[in-house]
Amino acid sequence: MFRFAHPEYLYALAGVAVLLVVLFAWARRKRGAALRAYGNPELLARMTPHAGPRRRMAKNLLLGVALCMVILGLADPQIGTKMEEVKREGVDIFICLDVSNSMKAEDIRPNRLDNAKREISQMLDHLQNDRIGLIVFAGESYMQLPLTTDYSAARLILSAIDVDVVPVPGTAIGSAIRLASKSFVEGEKKHKVVIVITDGENHEDDAMAAAKDAVDEGIVVHTVGMGSPEGSPIPIYDNGVQTGYRKDNEGNIVVTKLDESALQQIANAGGGKFVRAVNGQNELDGIYNAISGMEKKEFGARVVSEYEDRYQYFLAVAVLFLLGEAFISERRNALMAQWKQFMLKPFTIREGVDS
Repeated sequence: MFRFAHPEYLYALAGVAVLLVVLFAWARRKRGAALRAYGNPELLARMTPHAGPRRRMAKNLLLGVALCMVILGLADPQIGTKMEEVKREGVDIFICLDVSNSMKAEDIRPNRLDNAKREISQMLDHLQNDRIGLIVFAGESYMQLPLTTDYSAARLILSAIDVDVVPVPGTAIGSAIRLASKSFVEGEKKHKVVIVITDGENHEDDAMAAAKDAVDEGIVVHTVGMGSPEGSPIPIYDNGVQTGYRKDNEGNIVVTKLDESALQQIANAGGGKFVRAVNGQNELDGIYNAISGMEKKEFGARVVSEYEDRYQYFLAVAVLFLLGEAFISERRNALMAQWKQFMLKPFTIREGVDS
């Protein structure tokens, strides 16, 4: 494999080639004009037999090639791969997302569920080395994504989540916390976080007991409340058009309300914090700041492959050409010229004359 890390510098090569041709042609023309102004060029050539136009051309060529090598070096050619070990440190985070029907209420725009998904996506933008997992729950809990650092996969799965992914109605917060607790690495008593995002209404199991058990395993449980205490009806849509609101068995419109008290108690039992979602804000930022202050654990070393820089070779060639240009004189060496003439001069044998 071969590539340039900064290919934009390669555009300068064409410009440099044109510029050098123009400069060298201009310099040659200027020199010729100066010689003609000084005297007869043929006479000056005889008066300066050691001048070497070929040497000037060689110097210009070396200078041009050196400049091209510098540009190639700036483009940073990279070839092959190298292996190096990268250590990762972070926190294991499980997000438990409520997907019950009440999460479709629109007291938080566009609705509770979509707002929660947006906040989770924004949280992923802040993560670096932390591992994240995703659990959805309603009346039951299901693992959607085990712990991973593949945030692109997390976004892909998150985008597909809706209220129909869990067929059993309800709000089993305790079940989600217990599933997350069992999914962490066993034996560790720290570096573990559970974030429960829900409206907290009508939770059907003992979520506080699950939170207390999680604390015994070294897990911190945070809660995020979606919705308003005043409540909101749950709209029903058909092909994007609202057709009414969800009703109970007696025909009354169901109004779903945020249970702040229950979520606050769960957070207290889990040693975490409770925040309430508000339109236009990202409540997960505050929880992420708390997570960032936690002690990190080392996930171990992983092997990655990267391109290896080769710019130094091009710069070395450029230096060699510049040194060659500096050591080449525009004048011929007089001693060498005389030796050359001596070697090329024909020998003649003169016959002696008898006395």
